[in-house]
Amino acid sequence: MTDFYEVCSRCGGKCCIDAKPPITERRLRILLDSGISLELFDFEEYTHPKMKENGYCVFFDEKEKKCLIHSIKPETCVAGPFTFDLREGKIDIYLKKESICPIVTLLRQNEGIYRKQYERAVEAIKTLVKELDERALRRILEIDEPETEKVGEFPLS
Repeated sequence: MTDFYEVCSRCGGKCCIDAKPPITERRLRILLDSGISLELFDFEEYTHPKMKENGYCVFFDEKEKKCLIHSIKPETCVAGPFTFDLREGKIDIYLKKESICPIVTLLRQNEGIYRKQYERAVEAIKTLVKELDERALRRILEIDEPETEKVGEFPLS
């Protein structure tokens, strides 16, 4: 059977192009304590990694086709290919379409892998929502993600 990380590494980093994953203060401290330079982050709208001229996240290695900070990557990256929205006291969970992320095909074919990634995503999203300041969270929720389908929800509290 095909492995989750094998599929991920074959895609070429589609989710790392034009991506601005939010960085919480706690995640920023982890990254800085790991030797990542503060100069690699943008702080304008909300804290996120800068992008290279070609549109890739500064932490994506195009040659190796992998994240350079995989073990300490941002919560939205951990949650991928799941994303979220806040509505009426609930966190809605969405799954990106296969055209955005080839992992979705693998998830749909294997309930065990799907369940494991969904649970990881929910925990990462809960952490992100809890730790982001209100201004950053509002800005992130303005980002349109049209190629998704709702797959779950849970109370915001």
